[in-house]
Amino acid sequence: MLFIMAALYFYRISDKKTGEIKKTAEYDAAVENYRVDTLNYSRTTPVDVKLQGRSLDGYYSACMDDNLNILIGEDFLEDIVGCSVIRYNNNDVRIDKGEMSISLKIGKDGFKANGENVESLSWPVLVDEKYLYLPAEELSSYLGYSCKFDYISNSIDFKLTGGKGHSLPRKYDLRALGRVTAVRDQGRYGTCWAFASLGALETTLMPLEENVYSTEHMTLNNSYKLDLSTGGEHTVSIAYLAAWQGPVYEEDDIYGDGKTDNSLSAVKHLEEAIIIKKRNDEAIKTAIFRYGGVETSLYMQMEYTGDYSEFYNEEQAAYYFSDVKTPNHDIVIVGWDDDYPKENFTTQPKKDGAFICKNSWGRSFGENGYFYVSYEDANICSQSIVYTNLAPEDNFDNIYQSDLLGWVGQIGFGSEFGFFANCYKAKKEEKLSAVSFYATDDDTNFTVYVVHDFTNESSFSEKQEVASGEIKYSGYYTVRINDDVNLKPNEKYAVVVRIETKGSTKPIAVEYKADQRTEMADITDGEGYISLHGELWHRVEEEGCNVCLKAFTNDVSEEGR
Repeated sequence: MLFIMAALYFYRISDKKTGEIKKTAEYDAAVENYRVDTLNYSRTTPVDVKLQGRSLDGYYSACMDDNLNILIGEDFLEDIVGCSVIRYNNNDVRIDKGEMSISLKIGKDGFKANGENVESLSWPVLVDEKYLYLPAEELSSYLGYSCKFDYISNSIDFKLTGGKGHSLPRKYDLRALGRVTAVRDQGRYGTCWAFASLGALETTLMPLEENVYSTEHMTLNNSYKLDLSTGGEHTVSIAYLAAWQGPVYEEDDIYGDGKTDNSLSAVKHLEEAIIIKKRNDEAIKTAIFRYGGVETSLYMQMEYTGDYSEFYNEEQAAYYFSDVKTPNHDIVIVGWDDDYPKENFTTQPKKDGAFICKNSWGRSFGENGYFYVSYEDANICSQSIVYTNLAPEDNFDNIYQSDLLGWVGQIGFGSEFGFFANCYKAKKEEKLSAVSFYATDDDTNFTVYVVHDFTNESSFSEKQEVASGEIKYSGYYTVRINDDVNLKPNEKYAVVVRIETKGSTKPIAVEYKADQRTEMADITDGEGYISLHGELWHRVEEEGCNVCLKAFTNDVSEEGR
């Protein structure tokens, strides 16, 4: 870091009268040495990302390009700055915040801010085809923050200057961003839930992946007792996806042909799905902005396209129902318009504003299959689901589970906290890489443990902590452990979670036979336990249920030993 000082000695004043300054070759060499040393240091020592002077402890990453420009990871812009970052297959990148829209190109300098050209000396960099770094200093003033890099401490400090409440634009539409698949038609079957689940999930991967997944396979190859006419809900969808039963491509199991292929393997693995349990417009909009479409339900007075309803303005494709009713139809919210005129509704709400919704009644319904639902609709978004993390099918080699129906009910000890565990036996030499479970309500804390060579309940005293964290929203979560845990062939092991959920008396999700749809629950396939303090343990199968707690492992190859 002393190269700047050293470089000054290589200046020579060639003409004292004019004060003309010339740089020697030694100066250029010193500057280049400084550049190389600084770059090497930054690449061997992680840049410390700070917010308002406080270190974020390595949670977000930054790097330095060859010209010593600082680049910040895309997740920092999303989580902290409140941006939407979208990457396209042609290397275009779009960043939105409030009414500001910035377009860049990976590997190319310069960008556009609300259509105006802006010069820059750095450009977006993609690492391992996955993680995107973006120019920090040059984007800062356009996104409501400032940043300063300290070479001595190798840290970059961000200060937010734009204030809160300005991250979301007044109108946002995933259709305009190339982030929705084609509208489909469920016909007269009770499969809207599957179309809504997969329709929302498909947007999570777009625009980089435009896949259409099979609703028929989801409907007929989950572990619930369903057919195309029965109807379902998001709990079935999440369980099907979490169990690696799907999704599969539509072209491999076509909807409405009267047959299904139960030999197909999942082409993606769900790792996370957030459940927004109450109406929260800000959270719903943020989810669309950050992740993609949101699966939700509402009460529809019509049963299918072409039906008349006094609450639906067919000309404007606008729907508003003011009375509280049990929701009966699932849809995907793909955007919003805060200024959508209240006059467009047949029964006029008090204020402007509507959600933009994708239906599954074909393109002849509404606005080419889409319609607008007033913010004041009494039933929409009483519960909303966001499929936030869908991984490749090879994210883990093995899944261990005993809860194919997923979250059917809850159990506990009348307390906000409790322990739950499942025991499994390793098939071969493996590494325990992750576990997954449900947070049954918002504001959940958890700690994950592993027990080696499990024999009986006394083995729980040997549990070792491997992960911990906090969860803001209810939902399904996959947690990677701190270090891979080695498992011997045929070793019986236990995964354990201590969970604490504010305001809950039954924080542990379980599967059991609750009704006709869940009568296929198999309680004989698991060895699960629950405990209040982690001292006295109870077998959950004796209570007629299985704990919802999966384990994921990776095979240990000969080379990896």
